[in-house]
Amino acid sequence: MNRNISKLLVPVGVVAIIMLLVVPVPAALLDVLFVVNIVGALVILLTAMFAKKPLDFSVFPSLLLVATLLRLGLNVASTRLVLRDGYAGEVIDTFGHIVVGGSMIIGAVIFLILVVIQFVVITKGAERVAEVGARFTLDAMPGKQMAIDADLNAGLITDDEARRRRADVAAEADFYGAMDGGSKFVKGDAIAGVIIIVINLVGGFATGMLQRGLSAGDALDTYALLTIGDGLVSQIPALLMAVATGLIVTRSNAESDMGTAAGTQLAQSRTALMIAGGAAIAMALIPGMPKVPFVLVGGLLLLASQKIKADEAAAAAAAARDAAAAQAGPVATDDPEALIEQMRVHALEITLAPDVVDLVTGGEDDLLGRVKALRRKIAMELGIVIPPVRTRDSIDLPAGTYTVRIAGVEAGRGTAPAGKVLALGEDLDTLPGIAVVEPVFGLPGKWVAHEMRHAAEMAGATVIDRVSVLVTHLSAIVTDNAARLLTREDVRVLVDAARQVSPAAVDELVPNVLTLAQVQQVLQGLLAERVPINDLTRILEALGVRARTSTEVEGLVEAARQAIAPAVVASHADDGTLRVVTIDPVLEQSMLEGLRTAEGTSQILLDPGQIDAVLTAITTQVQALESAGTAAVLVCAPALRPAVTRLIGAQAGRLPVLSYTEATSAAVRIETVGVIRGAHALSARG
Repeated sequence: MNRNISKLLVPVGVVAIIMLLVVPVPAALLDVLFVVNIVGALVILLTAMFAKKPLDFSVFPSLLLVATLLRLGLNVASTRLVLRDGYAGEVIDTFGHIVVGGSMIIGAVIFLILVVIQFVVITKGAERVAEVGARFTLDAMPGKQMAIDADLNAGLITDDEARRRRADVAAEADFYGAMDGGSKFVKGDAIAGVIIIVINLVGGFATGMLQRGLSAGDALDTYALLTIGDGLVSQIPALLMAVATGLIVTRSNAESDMGTAAGTQLAQSRTALMIAGGAAIAMALIPGMPKVPFVLVGGLLLLASQKIKADEAAAAAAAARDAAAAQAGPVATDDPEALIEQMRVHALEITLAPDVVDLVTGGEDDLLGRVKALRRKIAMELGIVIPPVRTRDSIDLPAGTYTVRIAGVEAGRGTAPAGKVLALGEDLDTLPGIAVVEPVFGLPGKWVAHEMRHAAEMAGATVIDRVSVLVTHLSAIVTDNAARLLTREDVRVLVDAARQVSPAAVDELVPNVLTLAQVQQVLQGLLAERVPINDLTRILEALGVRARTSTEVEGLVEAARQAIAPAVVASHADDGTLRVVTIDPVLEQSMLEGLRTAEGTSQILLDPGQIDAVLTAITTQVQALESAGTAAVLVCAPALRPAVTRLIGAQAGRLPVLSYTEATSAAVRIETVGVIRGAHALSARG
């Protein structure tokens, strides 16, 4: 029932406001509406102050329009009563006779001051901030969407969280766009207030003299005070709404409301409070200055600075105790089991410089929690469970640095300085910070202070927190080295799990035909080319057929690829279209003639000049595809596919290689976007 009332409240209220414009209302009802107007504006102002971020009060632009319409309706209704009866309720009468002391001049001055404050100061500033905020929010939308996609791909967030964040980005753009227009309501309201009071003065003066036969002095005294009272009654809630507008558009996303944030940040500098307190006491010594107020305020500031000093000393003592306990650590021992544990090489390890160990403290952006999500994502995408990630600190690393090690060997290194966020973008020269190149995508960026986050977003940069940078880097390293991380024990666990689903396929293959070591080699070969192995049953069935004729690893890998070819093609297709780069038929024939197999491994023998031309052509093709933002695959004859993958080496990861048989195994549309030639780089099509 309450929900239905809430749904009807605003529509009924808007209709009632429209009725105010045409239907006379009694003075008593007008008093109630004026009180509702003032208190409602106060509630909106306080709500804006306690909102942690603008989207927490996303209905504000619509409320601003309704409140403006209400004030205009009340102006019309009060004007009708003032001109008709010479009385418009106790609220207007009180403002006209008591608030301004019954003086028309005082009332006019106060009214004009309120108008100047609202129109020239608050409204003008809020309008400008709303305009700039809307522009920069729209400019930053693509970067924010890319950041969400990067977090989703890295396993940092779930699909539901990604959808929620995308909706927040869209809602933020809509909100600032609405505020850009809503600020015009506040500006128009201020202008309308001045015009209405002038019209009321002229109309009241004319009504008093022409219709009621009053003298000029009496008419001016009667109607001018009522008009000034009417203007003040309307202008005060208008001022409150203007202030609320300014607060909303200048409010950045925060973890606390405005009062809490202001108290915390104003009290962060003990020196500032001491200087301000001393200055206040010093001003009390100036002859003629009232001493009590200055001494009282200065004393309070000095007391506050001393409290901050005591809090800082307590925090420093606690930190010293924690550091001493950490340095003491466990007692060194020569116990064989302890030594074996210390000398053991961990499969996956993150090493942190001492100043960045806060990444694993268990806060909102806890590294360990994000790594758990990454392990689940890798398992769903590649079909392997990566080993637990060990984290430790190292005094040998430079400040703000981390490394990722695989089997004790460094596989990647990056920076994540404490108290900073990474801003990615092209135009970052105006931002103070440390220029870096993002380790995964190679994008230019800057580590800027956390307090500069909003400024960086307003400049159109995509801002990423430290944990997201590290986890994204870790995800790329794990994906590139998935084959190294797949151990024999992992294969045993995977095969045992497949036996639960399809015992016939497993019992026929392992260990009667292939050993676990051979199955591991095949799965590592698939992972090396970023082919997921989560459809293990189908892979094992294909290996069982192929192994009857040959147990060469290369042939087994190709048989497994062919078994899951539709899934491989689907992973590279975009909206049902597979974009391919082909090899020139003449060059492909030369490759087939130069194909040689030694110890189960095929390779292509061409003259060095021809190989250089092919590699140059592939490099040019990859760069062209990346510039166009197009994902494509290289297709070739089935017999050539392993050798071509081996030939192009590092380029294979950026340009996957499929055989003609694989490319045609799925119901997708094939679109050729380029041709690799031996004599020159690239011939683009379309």
